[in-house]
Amino acid sequence: MRHISEVLAPDAVLERIGGGATWSEGPCWIESSQTLRWSDIHGNRILECDPLTGETSEYRRTVDFTNGRTVHPDGYLLQCSHGGRRIEADVGGDVTPVASGWSGGRFNSPNDIVVASDRSIWFTDPHYGITVEGEGHPGEMEYGGCFVFRVTPASFGPEGAARYSTEERPAEPVITDMEEPNGLAFSPDESVLYVSDTSAVRRPEGVGNHHVRAYDVVHEDGAVRCVNGRTLFEIPGGLPDGIRVDEHGRIWSSGPAGVTIFSAEGETLGHIAVPELVGNLCFGGPSGTDLFIAATTSIYRIRTTVRDAAALTR
Repeated sequence: MRHISEVLAPDAVLERIGGGATWSEGPCWIESSQTLRWSDIHGNRILECDPLTGETSEYRRTVDFTNGRTVHPDGYLLQCSHGGRRIEADVGGDVTPVASGWSGGRFNSPNDIVVASDRSIWFTDPHYGITVEGEGHPGEMEYGGCFVFRVTPASFGPEGAARYSTEERPAEPVITDMEEPNGLAFSPDESVLYVSDTSAVRRPEGVGNHHVRAYDVVHEDGAVRCVNGRTLFEIPGGLPDGIRVDEHGRIWSSGPAGVTIFSAEGETLGHIAVPELVGNLCFGGPSGTDLFIAATTSIYRIRTTVRDAAALTR
């Protein structure tokens, strides 16, 4: 890509299509309803907007500070609960715990989540929900770190979501060398996992991480490992909170002044300016090529020519 116009639709314009939040996170396109669902973390509620009408509605309130979410291939939603310190399945409004800990103790506060093509669930577990006022409940870090976890696959549909428990399908750490893992996304062939580290968020300037790391995903003897971790790029003056990877392997990262697009090698390819601080983003819309951006109080949309890499495996 030589210019950002190559990935944006010819008539692409940044549009504000939803709002009313206090801190927007965890956007997820829901195909069945053609709506965009997202978290208002500090408001402790979940919102939805209809891009056709521009109407924002409240899906649920008092939701224990949910954050990131994704659609499981079986059609229901998986979401991260800061307050519950767990992964949850939302099956038509019925919320069921999926995983709340591992052999090392309870999770800190699961933040962002993806599902691989084998239906394994991968999520980041920084401490924000137990240490930051307004993002969860005060608590202790039980295993002494902030890891990326993988929950092994299970064969169950929406009617069987309640059977998916920590005892039946335990979570295991796959990345343990990051300070505060946050957003995550797979390369199109799932051979690489990208994870952002935002440990600089509340530290003095110049201290802490504000970068995205890449890890090779190795399947060997029935086990899955993430190896060869390396820093791919940094976000100067800001944080790479949420990230997505398009079908051609480009990485789309949130940042202080919008969304920046990087190559798989970490080269900066382009930037989309957004008038609010961006927390996360996702692809969706009728054709899957709309980019939805969760930014402070609002949801923005810009039309592109690409889809999320995860759409290739669903």
